[in-house]
Amino acid sequence: MTAPDLVSSAELTVLLSSASVEISSRGHQLQELRDNFPPGTDVTITFLPGDNYRLNVDTATELRAAGFNPVPHIAAREISSRDALDDFLARARGEADVTRVLLVAGDVARAKGPFKSSSDIGASELIEAHGITSLSVAGHPEGHPYLEAADAIGVLRAWRDWGRRTSIHVDVMTQFCFESAPILGWIGELDASGTGLPVIVGLAGPATPATLTKFALRCGVGNSMRSLRSQIGRFGRLLTDTGPDDVMRGLRSAPAAATASIAGFHLFPFGGLRKSGDWLRAYVQQAIAQTQRAACSDADPQKP
Repeated sequence: MTAPDLVSSAELTVLLSSASVEISSRGHQLQELRDNFPPGTDVTITFLPGDNYRLNVDTATELRAAGFNPVPHIAAREISSRDALDDFLARARGEADVTRVLLVAGDVARAKGPFKSSSDIGASELIEAHGITSLSVAGHPEGHPYLEAADAIGVLRAWRDWGRRTSIHVDVMTQFCFESAPILGWIGELDASGTGLPVIVGLAGPATPATLTKFALRCGVGNSMRSLRSQIGRFGRLLTDTGPDDVMRGLRSAPAAATASIAGFHLFPFGGLRKSGDWLRAYVQQAIAQTQRAACSDADPQKP
């Protein structure tokens, strides 16, 4: 590994150490979150079909009081009206001091109101009106069933322009994959297209093969499923106690230029917050030790 690549690997480890994590407003996860993630962690709050945004705001308020940074999802197709979006954002800002949100289209085929996509939410002008300073939009390294790849890149370029126009920071949070190749290839496409948005890489936290497969099928993860099947063959039930090590290994060993757009990581804790927190701490400690050994080896004038 060259010196620039070694630095890049170390930087990715630092970014991983402050990864954000996801919870649902439907569970009682605050104590588990406190036990496994430090105060100051960005915590995204899912917006599942049928959720009431006021409950999501209540969850955000509890997170803020506990010292975490709440990042509510806004599922465009779940928002019933412009007034509802206005109220959601006003309450999130006023009651939970929310400054960052994650926009998604939503997991329903038909919109419940005037917003059919995250772009419609952006066009409402309510994000900037309520003082949101940072916004994440979804990215799909393995594609999206309802969006052509060229159209997806065009949408991200439009978000880049929207961010420049509104002075709001915009980044892309990716869907999880089970190997690094789709992520690196997709980042390469973004870079080649001049999209210029920072990327937060989504990682599937430790879980059983059945759980990972269920969420992969639900979320449209396709090509890298072969990597999951390979891991099941190699580890069987032991996969329960492993996390996205293969993905991180691939990213940390990639050339520095290939990962320059990565600005952070996000954990999907499919197996629970405790497993994800345990994996994160153990992996970061191991990665730091590996980087230090590699640096010492490169600095040794006696090495062959």
